[in-house]
Amino acid sequence: MFSLRTLLPRAVPVVAGVLALGALPSGLTDRAEAAVPAPVRDDFDGDGYQDLAVGAPRATVGGQDRAGYVVVLYGGPHGLTKDRRTVISRATSGIPGGPAKGEQFGVQLSKGDLDGDGRTDLVVGHASTTKDAVVVWGGKSGLSGGTSVPATSTQAGDFDGDGRTDLTLFKGGRAQGDDPYGTTPTVWTGPLSRAGKPAATRAFGPDDLRYHDVWDGAVGDVNGDGRDDLALTVYTGDGGFGSAFYLANASGAAFTSATAPAGSGGTGGVALGDVNGDGYDDLVRGLPEESRIVVGLGSADGVGTGTTYSQDTPGVPGAWEDVDYFGGAVSVGDVNGDGFDDVAVGAPGEELGYDDGAGAVDVLYGSGTGLTGKGAQGFTQDTAGVLGAAEAGDGFGGAVRLLDTNGNGYADLAAAAPYENSGAGSVWSLRGRPTGVVTDAAFVFGGRTVGAPYAKAAFGAELG
Repeated sequence: MFSLRTLLPRAVPVVAGVLALGALPSGLTDRAEAAVPAPVRDDFDGDGYQDLAVGAPRATVGGQDRAGYVVVLYGGPHGLTKDRRTVISRATSGIPGGPAKGEQFGVQLSKGDLDGDGRTDLVVGHASTTKDAVVVWGGKSGLSGGTSVPATSTQAGDFDGDGRTDLTLFKGGRAQGDDPYGTTPTVWTGPLSRAGKPAATRAFGPDDLRYHDVWDGAVGDVNGDGRDDLALTVYTGDGGFGSAFYLANASGAAFTSATAPAGSGGTGGVALGDVNGDGYDDLVRGLPEESRIVVGLGSADGVGTGTTYSQDTPGVPGAWEDVDYFGGAVSVGDVNGDGFDDVAVGAPGEELGYDDGAGAVDVLYGSGTGLTGKGAQGFTQDTAGVLGAAEAGDGFGGAVRLLDTNGNGYADLAAAAPYENSGAGSVWSLRGRPTGVVTDAAFVFGGRTVGAPYAKAAFGAELG
């Protein structure tokens, strides 16, 4: 039987054919020099295409069960391919430490240009109470090398508004029993040196996280003050989850606690993006126990009262069922290039016929009035053009990510089924176009595709 709880607990480089870093012509200017384009977010090799990171936290590495690894597929003019990739684990040269049983390296990921070189860096989290997270550094040939940072999970963003990427570190673990381990948060001000030294440190501020375990989160500027705010998903104990939201401060402690719509089903995904095009990021949070998502619109005053959406919202494919776990994963990006961010919603518990937990993904589109069910799309493994077949327990939609991997201005959909093929897991890449998500160039891959351990790996339990 499908269980959302099991989804949440989310090598040497083999990069080939790296494209040359381009520059835009300056045009008719007084100086004969090329204008350097602004760096593309989520671009580890600086070639102008967004890249996808995939966690396989339950993979056996170095003989250690559930040691875990991460694989990065690099974007290009034709999107993702298996031939341009980097596989990263504790057994990879340059990565600190060694594979450890139950660590689940790759269960949480964050990204940002931490050293200010114009290329995105990857921070790999885990589930251990004793291990450090690892920053893997972006470069012209892709990701390589690693530096330990004292954290279980992290979030990267410009929290002080100075134009440099900062890193919030959460040190704790992921308790499986009644009582959380508790989290100690710290904020490192960027840039971060490759020796693991920040420019400065700041106190986090609120002390409520000492009672919770931070599992994941998202960053974005909801009030337009130029500083990224922080939304978290936390384990509260006794099998329960909750949410937390913090506004960034200009000085003093980094954050102040703030209210935001959450509901009771805090185990789901969380994302921030501008679904109504007003310049303020909006908060999207999954409420999978209710099979709904809630969207709170940003404004100069913060996040407003939320609006809920489900498979009973007019235009959204499917029908509301409490076992669908609609909202188990969410991601935000502009799929059709209209200037409004859209929302991909995973429903990994979706029943298809008698196949419990086969899973589905719906895409809801943004507009000038906010998110709408009008024109929404639905996808399963039985959708024409989506390779494979829906089966009980696959959990399709267990993780989702919207990234423009082919640089055409339309966000592409990555959707994972972490328990496909007896727990091996697979990820699908579907192209974004002006008409929405299309399946005519679908690409599916798993651990076996990229030459990495695949048996019971839960490949795709985390997408970044």
